[in-house]
Amino acid sequence: MITKTPHSLPGQGDNSDLPARITKAGSKQTYYTFRLLTDRNRVQDAFRSYAYFRWLDDLLDCDSGSEQGKIEIIKRQQTILEACYQRNPPGEVSPEEQMLVDLIRNDGEKNSGLQIYLRNMMAVMSFDVERCGRLITHAELTEYTHLLSTAVTELLFYFIGREASPICLENRYQAVNGAHIVHMLRDLVEDISAGYFNVPGKYIAEHRISLEDMHSLRFRKWVFDRVKLARQYFKVGRKYIAHVKSFRCRLAGYAYIARFEWTMRAIEKDGYYLRPEYPERKSLKAGLWMTWRVFLSVVNIPWMSLEPGPQMALGDQGEER
Repeated sequence: MITKTPHSLPGQGDNSDLPARITKAGSKQTYYTFRLLTDRNRVQDAFRSYAYFRWLDDLLDCDSGSEQGKIEIIKRQQTILEACYQRNPPGEVSPEEQMLVDLIRNDGEKNSGLQIYLRNMMAVMSFDVERCGRLITHAELTEYTHLLSTAVTELLFYFIGREASPICLENRYQAVNGAHIVHMLRDLVEDISAGYFNVPGKYIAEHRISLEDMHSLRFRKWVFDRVKLARQYFKVGRKYIAHVKSFRCRLAGYAYIARFEWTMRAIEKDGYYLRPEYPERKSLKAGLWMTWRVFLSVVNIPWMSLEPGPQMALGDQGEER
């Protein structure tokens, strides 16, 4: 049974370009990656894949609506997902839900990368609703990263150069694992204020960390260790991407890595103090740095190393900045 239709975004009017508009508003890099690099017959579906979950994520924000209301929303979306894959789509859906219906209608492959993406992202949304306001375990954090990295990677291979995507699964998700770790560090201050705690509860208890004091040496040690792990993932993931046959797919993968490598460097330079925002990541200087990294990655000049250099040490600069 399909429950009540959630509210649509106000003032949209004609919905034919709704997926592209939501994508462009949510992430310029994602928008232009899809617009320029996606297989031509799949561009609109690529926009739908991002826009649908961007809309759903906003509906399920920890600080908006009641818990029961959000549980009902996610159950409705899961029901629509299953009904569509059983080729029995619901008759009444919102314009945003229609994006999901259209995506699945256009997916003729069994166990496709798109289906993996949709199911994993739905699991991520469900977990975010359930964990709002509570600490999580290390196992939950690891599974959360795995779900997201698998989803993003499979989506990339589904939409860009699909016929040339590598079969080997070893290290397939490592690059996006690293990106997600850095993404969570970048947003950690904002996420905590919104009710999402991406630091394992056991670590907080064992090291007597206060999330109200993220400048403490103990907390910065945790950030240091997460950056170290992300570096390892990036190193292995970059080698995997180098073996992808599709030039467009390699280009998209390197651009995705560069975006988070820049943020990782900023965190290191700050001495592993996390900030509420990193506005300079959208600056011309940052853009040029990322572009140069992508160029060097694509041309793959043997004598030019893309290793980021030794990780900056964690200095003991006292408990307060």
